[in-house]
Amino acid sequence: MAARSLWRTRSKLLVIGSAVCGGSGAAFIASSEDPSRTRKLCTNIPVRLFRNAVTAASIAFDYEYSLLGLAEGSSEKAKVKHEVHLRSAQKLQELCFKNGGIYIKLGQHIGQLDYLVPEEYVHTMRDSMLNKCPVSSYEQVCEVFKKEVGETPDKVFAEFDPVPIASASLAQVHVARTHDGKKVAVKVQHAHMTDTAAADTAAVGVIVNTLHRIFPSFDYRWLLDEMSESLPKELDFLVEAKNSEKCLDNFRKMSPHIAEYVYAPAVYWNLSSSKLLTMEFMDGAQVNDVANIKKLGIQPYEVSKLVSQTFAEMMFKHGFVHCDPHAANLIIRPAPSGKRNIYGKQKPQLVLLDHGLYKELDFDTRFNYASLWKALVFSDANAIKNTVLS
Repeated sequence: MAARSLWRTRSKLLVIGSAVCGGSGAAFIASSEDPSRTRKLCTNIPVRLFRNAVTAASIAFDYEYSLLGLAEGSSEKAKVKHEVHLRSAQKLQELCFKNGGIYIKLGQHIGQLDYLVPEEYVHTMRDSMLNKCPVSSYEQVCEVFKKEVGETPDKVFAEFDPVPIASASLAQVHVARTHDGKKVAVKVQHAHMTDTAAADTAAVGVIVNTLHRIFPSFDYRWLLDEMSESLPKELDFLVEAKNSEKCLDNFRKMSPHIAEYVYAPAVYWNLSSSKLLTMEFMDGAQVNDVANIKKLGIQPYEVSKLVSQTFAEMMFKHGFVHCDPHAANLIIRPAPSGKRNIYGKQKPQLVLLDHGLYKELDFDTRFNYASLWKALVFSDANAIKNTVLS
């Protein structure tokens, strides 16, 4: 009886998810006035929506069926739950790779949520989502260029490498050279990302909310809210360009003592749009590449100190914080001033890349966070308690 009931629940979830997600996808497809775009949406969106429904139903059924009748707190339940977490994380990973787009971004978010989601999800998502992102073809890149600036890359730039040097969930980066000979990095949004993002967000929302209604313990609505707020900003590269300039301006005005050691690539506004971002090309070592940092004549402890100080300034003083500081977005190079430390080693400069996502912290938040750190440093249990409860 219990098994039949669970199977009916799984089937019901699959039907509800497919129908509702299909309805939301159809609404977005119907709103398109571009025939070629409509054809692509009709081909891609329904397939992704169906995958969503199947994956959600499969994960929910696995949890309910596998844990059925196991005593709470028992070693057997802990073992089985670990296995279900792992299977479910792998199913979600497969879904993200197949659907692409914002699903990769969702996987990246989950991979950064230590202590908030089961560790099986974090470990499964963390490395794979950062290192196996989709790559748009050169034809797709040309399509974006034509829509944004009316010309193909070879006409806009004197040189343009069709093979990207990096690819992420929302965009990829190409090396180019301007007609006046300057080497630049060109960030190109994946084709139709904006078109499908709204439908994908709605579909993910339907699945998460449906799962929560049927299984109240499965509640990741807060993650959906976070993505719904951040994604539109990340999809507008002009927002990213403004963020990078504001970040540097904050250091110049509020943290002049380290301003020369923090940098963001200059933006070429005449070669940028909401889906194209042309920036000064940056050479250097990733922040976790100790061997190359040493080859640059820089001591690693100086890098550690600079990174900590940079983000402390943003969090506690500026209230404007870069929220995607993984290794590929933190580049180390010798400070252009040529300054050296007391041991004669090069002083480092931290180059911040990918300014698409920032958080603004009000004074009370910054003050309370500073108070918490002070209490932790001085092992003041009462102050820690008061800060957490305030």
